Amino acid sequence: MNHIKNIAIIAHVDHGKTTMIDQMLRQSGTFRDNQQVDERIMDSNDLEKERGITILAKCTSIKIDDIKLNIIDTPGHADFGGEVERVLSMVDSCLLLVDSAEGPMPQTKFVLSKALKIGLNPIVVINKIDRGDARPEEVIDEVFDLFVSLDANEKQLDFPILYASGRNGWCVKELEDERTDLRPLFDCIIEHVPAPNVHETKPFAMLATLLQSDPYLGRILTGKVYSGIGKMNTPIKAMNLNGKQVEIGRLTKLFGFEGIERVPVEEAQAGDIVAIAGLAKASVSDTICSPEIIEPIKSTPIDPPTMSISIGVNNSPLAGTEGDKVTSRMILDRLQKEAETNVAITVSESGQKDFYEVSGRGELQLGVLIENMRREGFELSVSKPKVLFKSDENGKRLEPIEEAVIDVDEEFCGCIVEKLSQRKGEMIEMRPSSGGKTRLVFHIPTRGLIGYQREFMTDTKGTGVLNRLFHSYAPHKGDIGGRINGSLISMATGEALAYALWNIEERGVLFIAPQTKVYDGMIIGINSRNEDLEVNPLKGKQLTNVRSVLKDEGIKLSPPKKMTIEDAIAYLEEDELLEVTPESIRLRKRHLNANDRKKASRDKKNAL
Repeated sequence: MNHIKNIAIIAHVDHGKTTMIDQMLRQSGTFRDNQQVDERIMDSNDLEKERGITILAKCTSIKIDDIKLNIIDTPGHADFGGEVERVLSMVDSCLLLVDSAEGPMPQTKFVLSKALKIGLNPIVVINKIDRGDARPEEVIDEVFDLFVSLDANEKQLDFPILYASGRNGWCVKELEDERTDLRPLFDCIIEHVPAPNVHETKPFAMLATLLQSDPYLGRILTGKVYSGIGKMNTPIKAMNLNGKQVEIGRLTKLFGFEGIERVPVEEAQAGDIVAIAGLAKASVSDTICSPEIIEPIKSTPIDPPTMSISIGVNNSPLAGTEGDKVTSRMILDRLQKEAETNVAITVSESGQKDFYEVSGRGELQLGVLIENMRREGFELSVSKPKVLFKSDENGKRLEPIEEAVIDVDEEFCGCIVEKLSQRKGEMIEMRPSSGGKTRLVFHIPTRGLIGYQREFMTDTKGTGVLNRLFHSYAPHKGDIGGRINGSLISMATGEALAYALWNIEERGVLFIAPQTKVYDGMIIGINSRNEDLEVNPLKGKQLTNVRSVLKDEGIKLSPPKKMTIEDAIAYLEEDELLEVTPESIRLRKRHLNANDRKKASRDKKNAL
């Protein structure tokens, strides 16, 4: 199996994984000289291109000196950790990319801990070495300290180090070496990545690690062949982790990887990473194997979800006017399909009619799911996120705690420390960081970080960087203050008028512009006070027959506050919902009628 090498590229968000793979594909001759190729070719999903992050793990393959090199591009954000854990089980080593100025960050720690835990020996690449504020020696010391803190063994601590600029397509062993191409990286991979640890003589068995859906091929399972050779048209079966048979079938569609393409092959060799189509029930973590095999291949357990939201039918007065997928059955089918391909998400029945509980790793992951659904034509109602608690053996309530690593200019430190302390954060570390910034490390309840990102960017004037990572479960930290502002609620249905909004604007910040469709119970802005206020955005100007310069003066409104899905979810209170359609994001009260809202408020007080 010396002609196959399987490697994953792991790193923190935006440390250059996908750009590095672009250059590896180009310099290995995978593309023709005249071939037009997108930048960050591996980020194929529209949301990935827009946000500049990798959401789905992807496999590619290149040839170097007659060696087939299978490369997996992994997500760097902890919200997509379900992908990372599964992918690492397919490979025999990993490239750990670390930014030469930022050094190891929370997700570097997250992905590295997973790699070390399953026994991989990483190759460390200090990337973006041509940055003006690069500090390679310090970063290497920080990386070594990180390995030690994660209980790396002696072999793992003896990691090879390379210096690179993924964007400019070069890599060197020593900083003084000539900077020409990625050949030193390819040589290091060939030398240090072991051949796959597989059994060539045993019957065929592979572990399904990634699941995709294709309009022509149906369900496609990608994974590593652990033993034997899988040949076309031979009988196979699928077993789950408990050894229970899931389905039986034949190997009718088998694909290998060449560059970024899936290509049909006649057989799958032990050690290779391949894709299988044609099975209807087999899923992630299942073993696809010859009928005589009775023991499933072990798979890594997955960290539990820490947050949940309710997603259900849009029942606002504007329901069905912008989307074509509006029924609870359609929504449930789509959520179940997502849970099938994304093991970090679970779907269950909710206590409310036509609503389903969706649990995941964090706001970003749940926001990406909702954004994908709206682009597919769904209309949804979404509730305020809830943190998932659990109990210890004594029945004591435990909540998820996150490690927040913050890089800010010194002038903002006081404000950040104060805000996070109010949110029950405990400061663990404060030290100088790269670029003249200060690094603050907090352990803070997940509850305390819901909705904090936008406030953080405002407080640091857009210059701060906040990264978070699940740390552990700990005893409940007590109540955390919620939103201090009330909402401006429409008391009429129709199209908003400029004159009415001009009068309402002095009460707070508006979410809508003139001629926006509104309805009774819709939230159209933030009240400057802490209670909700009902307003009439349809109230017209009183007509008189007296002309005056002042009365005819043009109305000038401030631009409305625009929110992303994540911003809007973070804004919600318990009695509010987010209405998401292919064209709009609207905030609304759960009870649209004012009398129903008063009754619900009374009932809640009486229940307490």
